[in-house]
Amino acid sequence: MTALNSRSYWHGTRWREIARHKGWKLVNFLQLTLNGLAVGCIYGLVALGFVLIYKATELVNFAQGDLLMLGAFVAYMSVVWWKLDYWVAFLIAGVLVAVFGALLDAVVLRRVIGQPQFAVVMLTIGLGAIFRTFASVTWGSEIYTLPTPFGGVTTIGGVTLSHQYLSIVVGTLLLCGLLYLFFTHTRIGIAMQATSQNQLAAYYMGIPVKLIFSMIWAISAAVAAAAGILLSPVTLIDTNMGLAVALKAFAAAVLGGFGSIPGALIGGIIIGLIELYAGATLSEGLKNTAPYIVMLAVLAIRPQGLFGTLARKKV
Repeated sequence: MTALNSRSYWHGTRWREIARHKGWKLVNFLQLTLNGLAVGCIYGLVALGFVLIYKATELVNFAQGDLLMLGAFVAYMSVVWWKLDYWVAFLIAGVLVAVFGALLDAVVLRRVIGQPQFAVVMLTIGLGAIFRTFASVTWGSEIYTLPTPFGGVTTIGGVTLSHQYLSIVVGTLLLCGLLYLFFTHTRIGIAMQATSQNQLAAYYMGIPVKLIFSMIWAISAAVAAAAGILLSPVTLIDTNMGLAVALKAFAAAVLGGFGSIPGALIGGIIIGLIELYAGATLSEGLKNTAPYIVMLAVLAIRPQGLFGTLARKKV
């Protein structure tokens, strides 16, 4: 090959090969980012449930993932068994699981407020096991598919946009927007904020603290149910679907700062992106541990999490 031909090859064919290779890498990166963002939104929603309950009652609900599972099963029954519309099933599942969450607080969990954290943790873990057993007896050990109206895909520049993943992102944004408006522009939402900041002062101001607790549990349970319904088309429905999600969501809540609502959402997105990036570049074993490694690294530098504070709440 002459010098002229060599230069022609380098400026022509070679550059096209490099451009294609870089373009392929960019497409893969964008695809992983989109999928990781959707998965992270689910982690963020469940982490939001952790944080809402902790801010108000200082309890950590390790049954949060099982409420996600119950919401998915209720939606499945509504769509497949009762032949209801998807959106009607979404609403029914959210309301039923919210009522169940409120009753759970009023009947069981209110009794352990003020008890050692170890007792609370064991109680919620035991409740989660009971919920999974109930689901196994009621629906069996089969894996179910929830029909949704988000079955198509759209391809833009080589990146495949799954409508199911897009529904997760859009649904998360809508839920977060509604919660923001509720907490900042309604009397009940402002009362919830006051209760989470100082329970005794809220009680002296005439706020029904116990009722507020139950309402916060209801909102947390409804958010978990919504996350389960949005996740169902991606991971399918079974009795153990909430376990892995709850563990990653707890890591997201800790990473963002346990007690920070924006931190829970951002922590969930970070965990979801790390999980997808690690799955594409690292071995299978490191895929599941990479989010926890990042969480531990962040906590070693900033023990309160990314958005948490070290100030103690006075009650």
